[in-house]
Amino acid sequence: PLKIVFEDEHLVVINKPAGMVVHPAPGNSDGTLVNALLAHCGESLSGIGGVRRPGIVHRLDKETSGLIVAAKNDVAHFSLSEQFSARTIQRSYVALVWGIPQTIKGCLKNNIGRSPKNRKKMAVRAVGGKIAITHYKVEVKFGMIASLLGCRLKTGRTHQIRVHMAHIGHPIIGDPIYGGGIRRARQINLNDTILTKIKSLNGQALHAKTLGFRHPVYQNTLNFDSKFPGEMVELMASLEKL
Repeated sequence: PLKIVFEDEHLVVINKPAGMVVHPAPGNSDGTLVNALLAHCGESLSGIGGVRRPGIVHRLDKETSGLIVAAKNDVAHFSLSEQFSARTIQRSYVALVWGIPQTIKGCLKNNIGRSPKNRKKMAVRAVGGKIAITHYKVEVKFGMIASLLGCRLKTGRTHQIRVHMAHIGHPIIGDPIYGGGIRRARQINLNDTILTKIKSLNGQALHAKTLGFRHPVYQNTLNFDSKFPGEMVELMASLEKL
C-alpha cells in the first residue's frame, strides 16, 4: 500500500516509510516502491524511465522515510529529471544526530565518492568523487546528547546527509553504517527505553520532510510537507526526558 500525498494524471507524490526499497535490486526484488507503483498505476508506467526504474526520478535510501515524487508519463519524467539536474527542486530533511555541531548553522561542501576501504560505503574524498553540498541548522537540542537538524540539499549524492554528518562527528542516530547505531548509543550509557526506541527506528532517524517543484505540465509550484514518522516522535520524546 502507498501513502499517497498528491496525484494527478502526470505524477504522484508518496510518503515512503522507512524500510521500503525504492527500486528492485539483488536481494530486494519484491515489496519495493516500484512494485507498488506498477500495481497502483498499471502497466502504463512500465516504459517511463526504463525497465528497472519505471517512473523513478530520484530515490531515498531504504531506511530513510519521507517524500518522493514519481512520473507517470514521459513529459513529466523529462521535466522532473531536468529540474533535479538543474538543482531547482526544493528538498529539506530532518535528522536526529548524536551530539550538537559546533556551529548552529552551516554549509558542508565536500566531494563524496566510494570509500576506498569499504566499497559498500560512501565517504568524503580528498581526491575523486563528486561535489556534495548540504546546508544544516540545529533546530532542537536534547541536552548535550543529541540534536535535531534541518538539512537542505543542493546536490543529491548517495548517502549524502549520512556521510556529511558522520564526517563532522555527528552521525545520524540509528545509522549502523556510518557510526550512529546501537554501539554508539551504548557508549553514552543511555537507558534501555531509549535503546529500544532506537532499535525500532527501522534504520537511521532521517526523514525527507518537504518537497517542492514546478509541475511539469501546468507550471505551477507544488510544495509538500510530511509529518515526522511515529518512531522519531517517540524517540525525541524520550530524549527530552534526559
